[in-house]
Amino acid sequence: MTKIPVEELTFAGQHTFTSESVTEGHPDKVCDYIADSILDAYLSKDPKSRVACEVLCKEGIVVIAGEITSAGQVDHEAIARQAIREIGYTDPSASFNADGVKVHQFVSKQSSEIAQGVNLDTNLDHEQGAGDQGIMFGYATDETPELMPLPILLAHRLSRGLADDRRNGKASWLRPDGKTQVSVLYEGNKPVAVTDVIVSPQHSPQISREEIISYVTDFLAPRALGDWFTKKIRFHVNPTGSFIHGGPSADAGVTGRKIIVDTYGGYGRHGGGAFSGKDPSKVDRSGAYFCRYISRQLIKEKIANRAEIQISYAIGESTPLSVKVDAFGTGDPAKAAMFVKKFDFRPAAIIERFKLLRPIYRQTTNYGHFGKPGLPWEE
Repeated sequence: MTKIPVEELTFAGQHTFTSESVTEGHPDKVCDYIADSILDAYLSKDPKSRVACEVLCKEGIVVIAGEITSAGQVDHEAIARQAIREIGYTDPSASFNADGVKVHQFVSKQSSEIAQGVNLDTNLDHEQGAGDQGIMFGYATDETPELMPLPILLAHRLSRGLADDRRNGKASWLRPDGKTQVSVLYEGNKPVAVTDVIVSPQHSPQISREEIISYVTDFLAPRALGDWFTKKIRFHVNPTGSFIHGGPSADAGVTGRKIIVDTYGGYGRHGGGAFSGKDPSKVDRSGAYFCRYISRQLIKEKIANRAEIQISYAIGESTPLSVKVDAFGTGDPAKAAMFVKKFDFRPAAIIERFKLLRPIYRQTTNYGHFGKPGLPWEE
């Protein structure tokens, strides 16, 4: 049996938590971005569009499937190619490239039985009902100014840094695919140090591993980690030795497979519902955004230092079946519960509060749906 080195063990009151992120060129994120691009295109033409779009990418194939009902007309294939081009897959020698992929479509209208429960004029209670059953969670913590857990926040900064350096030419050998991972040591509930960082960037064949390691440790990490960067961090850069063949040319991607990357990196529970490609009548998306918003308010009002909200819905019903608040012992539970009771959890109220019938979803796809400025549930 392999023994864990004693220096890697944690002691009473300590624990290490790890979260990962991926770049926009990761196969799953390519699919998410195509789906959200299609959603935004429909909402820009008809704000009442009902969209549930799923995408699969593999080698030279893009499959678009789902249920869409809209008064607007959208060219799915053109939008998919443009999304792929924006991500950076334009090399004609690769099997997956914006101009060379074949796009297959399997799209029908939304079920009338769902619509009759969601639409105001056909709902039995004359309210907009939830577009599906399910449970949603929102989480916030005061350990960072963004009210996000530190591990996922730093992992996203590293991933976004890879994309920025690829686009601005500071590291022109970078390719769109990539993954990062950050481990943070906690004492009690407070982060005290970053212990390990994994950076696996896709790269051109011409660059050496030594050059990539130097870029990560001397340039990317100090900038992305900021005050959390120290010489004691153990870096793992392309641990297999190289990462030349990546993206959908090498691996299959599917919408909705990065739900932990999209949320809190595992720090905070998840109801299981994905976000991308869904219009806000789907409470998987709008409900989770609202739970995040309320959790943030609990922290900002100093009612708690950590907070998590859970809600549940029945399809076609406007009032949630349950609402639960957890302050993890960092605040007054009764005060937190009373604070949460003042919010209106009806889907129509959430959509109106955040003006969710706008084409704002492409900006949510990458580097987390939470903790980023400019999103209404983060304000």
